[in-house]
Amino acid sequence: MSVMIRGDEEGMRAALREAQASAERNEVPVGCVIVHEGLVIGRGHNQVEGLADATAHAEILAIGAASSALESWRLSACTMYVTLEPCAMCAGAIVLARLGRLVYGASDPKAGACGSVLDVIHEPRLNHRVSLTVGVLADECGELLREFFARKRREAAEAKAAPAEAKGARAAPRSIRHRSGHHPGGRS
Repeated sequence: MSVMIRGDEEGMRAALREAQASAERNEVPVGCVIVHEGLVIGRGHNQVEGLADATAHAEILAIGAASSALESWRLSACTMYVTLEPCAMCAGAIVLARLGRLVYGASDPKAGACGSVLDVIHEPRLNHRVSLTVGVLADECGELLREFFARKRREAAEAKAAPAEAKGARAAPRSIRHRSGHHPGGRS
């Protein structure tokens, strides 16, 4: 069943559903949909870990699906909705696919290539520029990422603490050794 996307907020909500699918698979929660004439024709969510593929970003997967749906690599009549500002790889793919419009939620001050760190989609030396709308449901998009990384940090701290606790439990009998290195009352 196809769902009509009637505005930027609806498009971003569809992308957020894709991002949630990433989070459920323990992937960085970025989601993307591509809309043509009001219909979602391409979807993607990060699958870098699951596919063991550094290029399996939400945008790349959605571009592939949209190109297949239209039977064309040119997506100039399409709008991409993505929860996080695209990286350099994805921004390059957006330009190469001739996407007509990009809408993203949260900015990425570390790797964003649509204005934050780089501005690939508006690079005057390239032969295509993309119309851009920024900040649609930015708080919700950013919160999903913040929760994911807070959980990952918590899990890493717990994993680091667990071996230390186990090591501490195993080391306890050593603390009763005598200074000479022998157990009190034991044989040498």
